Order: sequence, then C-alpha cells, then structure tokens
Amino acid sequence: MPERADDELLTLALEAARAAGSLLLERFQQPATGVERKSSSTDMVSDADRDAEVLIRGMIGAARPLDAILGEEGSSVAGRSGLRWVVDPLDGTTNYLYGLPIWSVSVACEDADGCLVGVVLDPSRDELFAAQRGRGATLNGRPIRVSPADDLSRALIGTGFSYAPAVRGGQARALVDLLPRVRDIRRGGSAAIDLAWVACGRLDGYYELGTHHWDRAAGMLLVSEAGGISAGLDDPDGEAEGALAAGPALYDALCERVAAALRCSDARDQLH
Repeated sequence: MPERADDELLTLALEAARAAGSLLLERFQQPATGVERKSSSTDMVSDADRDAEVLIRGMIGAARPLDAILGEEGSSVAGRSGLRWVVDPLDGTTNYLYGLPIWSVSVACEDADGCLVGVVLDPSRDELFAAQRGRGATLNGRPIRVSPADDLSRALIGTGFSYAPAVRGGQARALVDLLPRVRDIRRGGSAAIDLAWVACGRLDGYYELGTHHWDRAAGMLLVSEAGGISAGLDDPDGEAEGALAAGPALYDALCERVAAALRCSDARDQLH
C-alpha cells in the first residue's frame, strides 16, 4: 500500500501512546500521588494522568510544533497547521487508582473533515488498536471488524456512567428500561476501550452519556473503520453529550431503543 501523509501521524500516535502506556504501567498498583477531584467528588485525577499527558504533549510538540493539542488534563495548545491532536492520557482513572486493569491511553489526530488517525492502547493486555481514515482498523496489526449481530434482544451492550449526579441518576433509570431488552450490559470503565471492543466485535454495541471528545475521538474512528457506525448521543435534558456505536445491522435498533429509554427516564424525572 502506498505511503500517505497520515502514515507519519499514525506512527507518532502509536509511539506517544506506547510511551505513555509504559509510564502508566510502571506506576500501576503503586501508591498514587497527587490525587485530586475534578468535576465532582467521584471524578478523580492523579499525577499519573498529568505526567502521561505531559509526555504525550512533549512528543507531539517536538515532532509537530505547529499542530494544535486538546488534552483532558489541560494540554490545550493552539496550532496553525490545520491539525489537532485529541489526547486522553488515562481513560479509566478510577479503575487505575483501584488497581482494576481496564484503562487505556487514547490519541487521535483530526483535520477539518474529522478524525484522521486514532489509537487506543490497553497496556494491561498489551493490545494496541489503530485506525486511519479510509484504511480500516487493526488490533496489534491484524484487521478487525464489528459484530454482525442484528437482534437487539441477543446483543451484548457496553455502557458507562457520568460523574455528574443528575446525569448519573437518569442513566440508571434508563438502564432499567434497556436491560430487559438486550442479552446483557457491561460497564468496563473506559469509554475508549468500550469503543475499541465494539470495533473488534467483543461488544455488539455501546452507548454512553457524559463522555468528552477526548474519551471517544479515537474510538469512534476505530468503529467506523471496522465497518460500524458511531455517532453522538444527545441527552434529552441537554446536560450531557455522549456517543453510540454498533455494527450496521444493529445500529438503528440500538439507537431507537436508547433514545426511548432516555426519554422515558426524562419523563419520570419530570413527574417527581
């Protein structure tokens, strides 16, 4: 396959994710330092998050000083090249701090038309998911595809919960409506991994409110390049944004069912 301009971007994304993953693995299950709260009492950040982001930002800045950077832990850098890197240095901080091995590093690069390259690294399993726009998605170098599932009642669905109490409560009520209508629901704790698992068929679909752009940028490209559909998910109350992803045979049914569950949750809220 002929070399393209975004091959260099993918190489940089892979190298940055690997470097951050190594740093995080060295500190995993060690006493945490610099733990603070962010958006709520349950939303945490630590020195591990910050140091991993500094490392990624430094690598990108050294290689491509004109590119913009958007990072979860404050690495917002204006650029002049028309490209922007979107970085979540540690997606799944709560799992990480509790010693649960479901957390990831997510690195994406965007242009005016959307995501060009995306990488999600799961250091605990040494699994590296990568995608280039128009070139497909891979897991450790091997092509991956979304699940062919077409029956929502037999589908395994991933989700997650916001750290905002009001949004969290609505998600719980929506779950009551959705859970009896699917095979089962999984909550892993890293949106980037959930999307990567949709891309490789480990999950038939995924939905979540309360995610940020850095949580989902790379993962949504993975899903699209693995033959699936991924899109934003709107909160009926307008309090949170999110994402929904699935294979093409399941996407419409999941989208309709999740929207109905969220509307039902919103209606119950208005009655109380």
